[in-house]
Amino acid sequence: MTHQETTPEAVANKAAADSTTSTTGSPTAAPAVPTASADPTKWGRVDADGTVYVRTPDGERAIGSWQAGDAAEGLALYARKFDDLLTEVELLETRLGTHAGEPKHTLTSAKHLHESLAEAAVIGDLAALTARIEHLLVRAEQAVEGAKHEKERARADAIARKEALVVEAEQIATESTHWKNAGDRLRQILDEWKKVRGVDRKTDEQLWRRFSKARDAFSRRRGSHFAELDRQRAASKAHKQDLVEEAESLTESTDWGETANRYKQLMADWKAAGRAPKDSDEALWQRFRAAQDRFFSRRSEAFSERDAEFAANAKLKEELLVEADQIDPSGDLKAAQAHLQRVQERWDEIGKVPRERMRELEGKLRTVADRVRAAADAQWRRTDPEAQARVDQFRDRVEQFEAQAEKARTAGDDRRAKQAEAQAAQWREWLEAAEQAIASR
Repeated sequence: MTHQETTPEAVANKAAADSTTSTTGSPTAAPAVPTASADPTKWGRVDADGTVYVRTPDGERAIGSWQAGDAAEGLALYARKFDDLLTEVELLETRLGTHAGEPKHTLTSAKHLHESLAEAAVIGDLAALTARIEHLLVRAEQAVEGAKHEKERARADAIARKEALVVEAEQIATESTHWKNAGDRLRQILDEWKKVRGVDRKTDEQLWRRFSKARDAFSRRRGSHFAELDRQRAASKAHKQDLVEEAESLTESTDWGETANRYKQLMADWKAAGRAPKDSDEALWQRFRAAQDRFFSRRSEAFSERDAEFAANAKLKEELLVEADQIDPSGDLKAAQAHLQRVQERWDEIGKVPRERMRELEGKLRTVADRVRAAADAQWRRTDPEAQARVDQFRDRVEQFEAQAEKARTAGDDRRAKQAEAQAAQWREWLEAAEQAIASR
């Protein structure tokens, strides 16, 4: 199908052509009109004085005069003029049949031909030509009416299309937060808008005002969004600058536990601060990360040194345990107790060991101490059970407070550790006094 056949006029022409049908549903053929030039004498004559007549159903009608020569030549001339009218009618029919041009123009031309036949200076079958033109008029009028309806339908479709575009634009203006996609779609809607034709000016202006208002509303809302985003990013930048400065101020700290916890909180604050402007955000992050790396690198080095020191202490305590294992309380109990006390003092002087070795080493020393205490207990039971009971009570209290001191020290609570150590020392003095009282008996 050609482009012309898709126009409203083409559709109307086709509808008109299809509607010119008989009652049986088959198309009504246009009345046949014989060609006048084939036999001009059948439709007219030239009298002796040169007057030219055409025969009509109502009788002859003078149409002109021929003085230039043979009468047959005159008849042929007027017959050709008739054939020219017939050709013009056929051209108009073809225009309707091929849907070329507007039906209204075809109707106007057909009316003009119909009106001119009454005085047309032609020779031919005027009755047949009149019927042919009247058939053309019916078709043209139907095509005009069809074009009118098609134009209204096209107008309604165009209005509906622009209405749909407006509704979509209004929805975007009030709801969309995908700013780039929404902006692209509004531009596409504008391009589609420009391609829609056939809307009357008043309706088009009303729809355009709505569309323009929607675009302005979207632009304002998008502008407000990005303005607020800029404010948020500016606030985020200021907050992150503060976090960076604090992080940088902590890089040389030796309070490893407290500072590490503070860096964790700074990282949580950083994540909660949101994004700063892109160029600033990356630069601030590099500074923040460099500060963290500096502190944790120093802490790692310090812990490595401490671990090496603790490992050396563990080795010294292992060597001391070898000596402690040689203590034999079954012979000279006092000498064994004195030896154990010296070992314990040297044990404390050595200092801390790796956490994972602490229980093992302390357990081995406690085994030696238990062996010495068991010997003392046995002697006590052989001497004064009541006095020995006091010694055991004092020893239990000493061990209780020593355990409290160790637990507090492990937890990093130096104040409670010192308090427990002081109480352990007091009970140790009472223990020693009680032991001396038993030993002096």
